[in-house]
Formats: sequence, C-alpha cells, structure tokens
Amino acid sequence: MLENHKLLKRVFIILVIISFIVTAMVGIFLTTNYQNIGKMLEVAAVIKTQYLGDISVKQMMAGAVRGMVESLDDPYSAYMDKEEYQEFRQHIEGSIGGIGIYVSVKDEKFIVFSVIEGTPASKAGVQKGDVIYKVNYKLASEMDVDEAVAKMRGEPGTEVKISVLRAGSIKDFTIVRDVIDIPTVESEVLPEKIGYLRLNLFASNSDEALVEHLDKLKRKKIEGLVLDLRDNPGGDLEAAVNIARYFVPKGPVVYIVDKKGRTKSMDNNQPVKLGVPLVVLINGGSASASEVLAGAIKDTNSGILIGEKSFGKALVQVLIEMKGQDALKLTTAKYLTPNKHDIQAKGIEPNLEVILKNEDQEDTQLKKALEILQKQLER
Repeated sequence: MLENHKLLKRVFIILVIISFIVTAMVGIFLTTNYQNIGKMLEVAAVIKTQYLGDISVKQMMAGAVRGMVESLDDPYSAYMDKEEYQEFRQHIEGSIGGIGIYVSVKDEKFIVFSVIEGTPASKAGVQKGDVIYKVNYKLASEMDVDEAVAKMRGEPGTEVKISVLRAGSIKDFTIVRDVIDIPTVESEVLPEKIGYLRLNLFASNSDEALVEHLDKLKRKKIEGLVLDLRDNPGGDLEAAVNIARYFVPKGPVVYIVDKKGRTKSMDNNQPVKLGVPLVVLINGGSASASEVLAGAIKDTNSGILIGEKSFGKALVQVLIEMKGQDALKLTTAKYLTPNKHDIQAKGIEPNLEVILKNEDQEDTQLKKALEILQKQLER
C-alpha cells in the first residue's frame, strides 16, 4: 500500500513538472509574440464590428490557420478541411472524381504534366504542358496547387470551367466531371517475350497490384522487362520503397533528411530477384515517388533509364490529422538517392536520352527500350 502511495506521489510530481513546463512555454510564446497576437486580435475585432458582410469567428480562425501555412511559401504544404482531406485520400487510394489530369508546380506555375487517356479532360482537348490560368474564373495565381486541384474535382455530372495558357494564347474549356478510376498498374507481354509494366501512380495498394502483374508476366516466361514510369506523379513513398525490393538489391532505397540534417535510410531488406534485364522509361512527368524508384534503380545499376530528365521533386510531405477531421500536409524533409544525390529541382538524368516529340508517329522511347533489351538478350 505504501509503495502504491509513493508511486502515485511520483506520478503527481511528474505531471506537475510537465504542466509547469507547458505553461512556461506558452507563457514565453505569448510574451515574445504579444505584439503579433495583439495585432491579430485587433484585426479580428475590426472585421467583426465593421465589415459589411457577415463572417463568423470560426471563418476568421480558419483563414488565419491557412494563412500560417501559406506564409511558408511552399506549394506542397497545405491545410485541408474535412472535405478537401477526404478528396485527397481518395486520390491517394487510386479513385477520384474530377476531370482526369495531374498537376504540379514549376516556376510558380501550375503545369498539366499528364492527362489520363479517355477522361473528360482528354476528350475536351486539355494537353500535357498546358499552364492552368483560371479555374471557375478564379486566377490560379491566387490559389495554391491543392486549392486549384480541389476546385477541378467535384460531383460527377457537374461542370467546371478552366482556362489554360498554351503557346502564348488562352484556351477555355467547360468540362463535365466524371469518376476517375485510375488503374495504378498495367501490364502486357510485347513481342519477343518482353514484359511491359506501367506504374501510373504510387497508391497505397500499388505494391500489391504490382506483385500480381509481375507474377503474371513471369508465368508467361518473359525474357526482359520495360518498367514505364513516364508521367507518374508519385504518391505513397512507402509503396515506392516496397515496390523497389523487386528491382534493386539489398540496401538503402532512399535517404530521408530532416530540417536538422539528421539522415535515416529506408532500406530494401527483403530483395526479390527480378531475373531478367530491366529498362526503365522516365520523362518530365516522372516525379516524387517515381523518382525514388528510378533513382534507386539507376544508382544500383539495376536497370537502364531511357527517356527524358525527370521532374525533380525530392521533398517529403507528411499528413497530420487535426481536430475536426481536418489535416495538415507539411513538407518536413527531403530525400536523397542511394548514392546521396540531391535531385530537388534538378531531376534524374536518364542513362540514354530519347526525346519523344508530339509529331512522332510511334513511341520512340519504348522502341529504344526494346532495342536495348534485344541487344542484351543477344549477348
């Protein structure tokens, strides 16, 4: 009984110390930032009492929260309310409602770097390389990339108006949204027993889908493999690392570096031997998690990269769920390839550059990949 009393006393003392530390930290924060906090409260009071329209304190606080994230000047960090977060999760899980394009940021512009074939955007004439200028009459320059993408999503059957810049002129589109089911992995057997495996997106279940497709190709006795990562915008980093075990040897797949310079590796501890020559296709639409996989394959000499320089997004975002089912998507680290190359804003150079032009009547990059594999098999 006495021992229990002593234990409770120790727990109480610890809780008091923690409470004191937290209170002190809050006090220090308030003391050092009282002018800014006072300014925020003053502005809120003026708006509440003098603004012509009606606005709730909740709306103002939500705006203040978004403003804090926007002040980071990071296009990949964003605060998402409940609805935006649900849409984002649908995107990661591989099924979304919208028009069927992938958008990323380059030189502070929102670039369409992939249009999914057969989707409303594809049928309307939106093209890869278009710069998003307006969404529903709101300038893209007044939004972050997540807001712009969220505005293009919506209920199937509803319309969205977008304007794009293309070759110096503005083109307007009215597009009817639809359910966009993204097949994250596709495969087929090409002539001469060459397997073709296309990864469209790194969704949370892409590693499971890839295993099924890869097993199917192996059962058909393929003698070489083309892994197509073109226009793959990335997605789930963990899925990319899990997929890498089928293509690279044991060891680091990617290094993660935080703001304090601390580095940790995400390793392939259970490699699965591919057993056939590998060629990987990349282009300017290959970004983020697809660059993790491509970079690991290149650095470990596990395959030959063919195509064009990748996009160059080597920043890591984490999703932090907040109260009220909101979420904060925040850039917390950057990644390096296994040989510790920093590819942020630089991209990955292919081993063999092949530029695919709009006027090309055939897929010259895939053609070159098949030629390379044939030469390897003839040795």
